[in-house]
Amino acid sequence: MARPAFSPPPQVPGLATRRLCAEIIEGVLDHGRTLDEQLDGPAAHTGLAFLSDRDRALARRIVATALRRLGTLRHLMAACLDRGLPADSPRLESALLVGAVQILCLDIPDHAAVDLSVRLVQADRRCARYAGLVNAVLRRIGRSGGELMAGLDPAALDTPSWLMERWTRTYGEAAARAIAEAHMREPALDLTVKADPDLWATRLRGRVLPTGSVRSLALGPIPSLPGYAEGAWWVQDAAAALPARLFGDVRGSRVADLCAAPGGKTLQLAQAGAEVAAVDRSEPRMARLRENLNRVGLSAETVVADVETWDAEPFDAVLLDAPCSATGTIRRHPDIPWRKTELDLAALVALQTRLLERAIALTRPGGLIVFCTCSLEPEEGEDLITTALARDPRIRRKPIAPAEIGAEAAFVTPQGDLQTLPSGWPDRVEPRLGGLDGFFAARLERC
Repeated sequence: MARPAFSPPPQVPGLATRRLCAEIIEGVLDHGRTLDEQLDGPAAHTGLAFLSDRDRALARRIVATALRRLGTLRHLMAACLDRGLPADSPRLESALLVGAVQILCLDIPDHAAVDLSVRLVQADRRCARYAGLVNAVLRRIGRSGGELMAGLDPAALDTPSWLMERWTRTYGEAAARAIAEAHMREPALDLTVKADPDLWATRLRGRVLPTGSVRSLALGPIPSLPGYAEGAWWVQDAAAALPARLFGDVRGSRVADLCAAPGGKTLQLAQAGAEVAAVDRSEPRMARLRENLNRVGLSAETVVADVETWDAEPFDAVLLDAPCSATGTIRRHPDIPWRKTELDLAALVALQTRLLERAIALTRPGGLIVFCTCSLEPEEGEDLITTALARDPRIRRKPIAPAEIGAEAAFVTPQGDLQTLPSGWPDRVEPRLGGLDGFFAARLERC
């Protein structure tokens, strides 16, 4: 007897959004694509263009929360499956994740989450026969989610073991747990403002941080927020805004910003009065930097080039925000732990070492170099600088004082380098107003 032809279920409201979420999650977990590239820019998922602003915001929240709580969600799903996930249906796990995260973490009615995930697998030829399984698993999670989660350790489950072990060795068990717990919370929006931070904190429902950044709880698409169109501010995590300030007064100085895109530090330096040359090898990312310069009414020379081979007359100061594992930015980029491995570090450290050597060569004697990475890994920070200082007599450390940048003393290492942790600035009243990215920065003087 012939097998009946596959007939996908009819489209219903919300199904297109959940399908897009499943495809983006698969892009991260199965194909190593970054969450950012799938949500924004020229390579963004084409389905986003067909969603309303409300549905786009919902899709972002579903995907980000599913990745932020991936370990816990997988653990609960496994507890509801006798034989694990079938290997022949890649859509099955993503459909279950999309449903489970709505039931457990978001304000979505359970029946809607279950129904849409069932329809999601019914619409996939390879997965349709598992619709009953999806229905059963998600209904059990809806009924017994609290019971199933009792006794679990979400901070440990949602952090790959290799990262938790590294952070425990580097920062101690209590600090490692605090870092992991900070990653479980969706962060607020940090902004660098051109002027009058108190005004913009009021207009954007936020507060002025000790370092001068504005932290906002404003909702909605960023381009629709007050001050965006007139170029009054740009998005930049409070930690990422610190390295450019380590140069002090740069008015009239020639400053190179290496690996500059998307350009927050270039904007800071230009706003402070420097003559900035921003260098990056990516033309699309440099195009975004130029757009930001135009929007905020600032100017800088923009150069598309490989920093390792780019040459120019020596600068008064050089800022190098080197490519890194980015483990300090997991709170804003929850896909990072699931795309990176410990094996990635060696190649990154070798690249960072070469780029630092180039930054030294591009700095005049007496000039300053700020090397920074958005990493929590010592190989990409303190260890790399220690090795460079021991090997290269052209540089010496110029220790950082917390008062220079409005930072807490805990943000500066005994050696005088900057190291922020995601657990910094905790806020027990409104947790989203706490935390900042993990960032390392060392200030060096060219001898």
